[in-house]
Amino acid sequence: MFLGHDHVIEPPVPSHADPVPGGRAEAARLRRLRRELAGAVDRQELTLHWQPRVTLGTGERIGFEALLRWPRAHGAPMPPGSFLSLAEDAGLTGRLGGWVLAEACRAATRWRQPWQVSVKLSGQQIAEGTLPAQIAAALEASGLEPGRLQLELSESALPAIDLEALLALSAARDLGVGLSLDNFGIGVGSLAMLKRLPLTAMKLDHSLVRTLLFERESAAIVRAAAGAGRALGLTVIACGIEKPEQVRFLAACGCQQGQGFLFGRPQPASALDLSPT
Repeated sequence: MFLGHDHVIEPPVPSHADPVPGGRAEAARLRRLRRELAGAVDRQELTLHWQPRVTLGTGERIGFEALLRWPRAHGAPMPPGSFLSLAEDAGLTGRLGGWVLAEACRAATRWRQPWQVSVKLSGQQIAEGTLPAQIAAALEASGLEPGRLQLELSESALPAIDLEALLALSAARDLGVGLSLDNFGIGVGSLAMLKRLPLTAMKLDHSLVRTLLFERESAAIVRAAAGAGRALGLTVIACGIEKPEQVRFLAACGCQQGQGFLFGRPQPASALDLSPT
């Protein structure tokens, strides 16, 4: 099933009498980008990059997070945050989320070791009510063991979790799929969600990890969050690790896993040693 292009008539070139020429030009630019993104989705031109996750105690690689990239045919690659906001405006995030889930599961079955694969869920993907079918289809089509898949809920996706979505997430958890709360420590809703959601893990936000060595408040939040996670039986994952000193601090707080540039930047599969030898 393919999404049609947005056939919007371009506005005329602004004249000197146009009261807001800059605003009209920007609106036209965004419309062109939305059409370009829709075409890239139709042609399956988007790709996945992979960032490793390790055990903090040993540095052993235990999994990879799937990160969406748009290698544009013309112009510089667009930062993920920018084109994902475009996708939201164009109503494409649910479809993109389904593709990422399916493609990540397929890719993981080709890895030389049974590493875990993590996939972020968008609020639109959850709100559309198609999540249970997407999870089931991705697992069935790929043959991936449910225990190797971890779904990540960002702070922005939390408002979309109603009773129906909660039941869907609980059903996925019952299958053995992991469920992680992403960006923990920066939003007021995160703490309440530790009790409400059928979680298996929590990810400390990179902004806390980046500043914990020189900001007392960040260090205190990390200690408290890691303690809360351990008390609830959750795996505590720290994101944005760049220095060995951060690893030592986080491990002392009880964080079990880590992710960040210290262990590897997001890269295409071709640049990583993932395939069987």
